[in-house]
Amino acid sequence: MRIGTIVGSLSAVSINRRILAALTEIIGDRAELVDVRIDDLPLYNRDLDDRFPAEAVRFKAQLGEVDGLILVTPEYNRSMPAALKNALEWGSRPGGENAFPGIPAGVLGASGGRLGTALAQHQLREVLAYLDMPTLGQPEVYLTFDASELDPVTGAATDPALRRRLERWSARFLAHVERHPRHA
Repeated sequence: MRIGTIVGSLSAVSINRRILAALTEIIGDRAELVDVRIDDLPLYNRDLDDRFPAEAVRFKAQLGEVDGLILVTPEYNRSMPAALKNALEWGSRPGGENAFPGIPAGVLGASGGRLGTALAQHQLREVLAYLDMPTLGQPEVYLTFDASELDPVTGAATDPALRRRLERWSARFLAHVERHPRHA
């Protein structure tokens, strides 16, 4: 099983990138996780629909090669990050050439606040539904980030409660991908 991963933050020290590292360790060899880059995408501009930039062509090609997609998102101003929304725009354009339909998706995220990323995830789920992506509904994972719960070197989840949550989420997500085969 080949699973694409998108981190909504462009930051090299993103806490959501650290959560993805913990999830990667938990998933282990049950699936191949592949980074789907969004950091090089220009701002979406409809005027480019007939001459798609190479970065957007590469992005859509990567989407075509995965069996599922994990989106790990921060929350900026009670919303999904602009970089993530921009990637969704490129992947769904031009009209009639949406690369997302049928890709089983899973959403999770972390922030420093008590609400985790609940509002960003809510918005993201609405867009994913429109893009025709079957999205894992439960369990929801809205994390209040605590660096002490992760190994500083390997990124593994060292806190037993966090590890259990990520193990449960990953097991449900992988089963979700198996229930929604897109390359059958």
